[in-house]
Amino acid sequence: MKRTLCAVGLAALCLAWAAGAGATVLCAKKSGVVVVRAACKKKETALNLAQFGAVSPKGDSGMQGPPGMQGPPGVGPLTMCPPDAVLVGTTCVDTYGASVWQIDPSNETLVKKVQAGKATLADLTGGGATQLAPADTCTDGGPTSDYGINFPNTGNWTPVLGSSPPSPGVYAVSIPGVLPSTCITWFQAVQACAVSGKRLVRNEEWQRAAASTPDPGNTPGANDCNTYSGEPSNTGSRTNCKSAWGVFDMVGNVDEWVADWADLAQHCTDWMSTVGFSDGDGSCFAGNTGSGGAADFQSLPSALIRGGFWFGGTGDGVFALSAGNAPSGTSRSIGFRCAR
Repeated sequence: MKRTLCAVGLAALCLAWAAGAGATVLCAKKSGVVVVRAACKKKETALNLAQFGAVSPKGDSGMQGPPGMQGPPGVGPLTMCPPDAVLVGTTCVDTYGASVWQIDPSNETLVKKVQAGKATLADLTGGGATQLAPADTCTDGGPTSDYGINFPNTGNWTPVLGSSPPSPGVYAVSIPGVLPSTCITWFQAVQACAVSGKRLVRNEEWQRAAASTPDPGNTPGANDCNTYSGEPSNTGSRTNCKSAWGVFDMVGNVDEWVADWADLAQHCTDWMSTVGFSDGDGSCFAGNTGSGGAADFQSLPSALIRGGFWFGGTGDGVFALSAGNAPSGTSRSIGFRCAR
């Protein structure tokens, strides 16, 4: 019968060989020599291979290694949201329209609060942040950005020197008690949300979040949605302008960019005369009938806006929808809202 003698210094090699060869017993002779056998002879002492790591305690052949690292948990639907947002189905939608703030990226404590949805107005002002482009003073339709030279209308920002991770120092925040930031392109809105750890809310998510927001038409009370005042209102100040989910200002105040694009609309209609909807009847979602070419702006796409603005009246509401705005355009009446 084939056997192998193991000296003490070669024990590891013998154990490995024994496991690979299918042997299950180490036999120690009186002389101290260890022999690998299928079964020990008389006057030999059987040694347990599991004590040496050659087999598992259950008798499996092969060397048993340590357990591997546990993988990350699977990502499922969201069930709770940060303090600056509310749960709408499985999406965290910002409670308030975005106000944009310039923050020195080296102020890591404040930046992390913003990205965690925990920053307050006191945190921002106390941390030296400056609000950019509030809706009452921004440059309506201006060719240059109201958001700084490193955050142009294209959204193709450049990092603040020395920032790590790279950041333009421009962040979107969901807080009450401030004017929403406007005069912002769709491209800038996308980036401001991203730098803040969020994304631009999608059209269908906006529609869900707006459910049950009351539309007062062109005769709003002081606490109703700001549909006909002539001036923008602070976020959350119109206490009746709240959806069933707890989202404020989805009707009136400022139109809001959403993530989706479409053909640039050439005509507008209303829901009431077409399908009988009376709550927010404005719709500019007609197709493109331009002839094409460099001089025909109708050949460009549109980014959708929702909700109406402070001088819209009966054009506001949860069904107000416009595809009449190029994503590169800016307006004092158009802001945005982020989501997670």
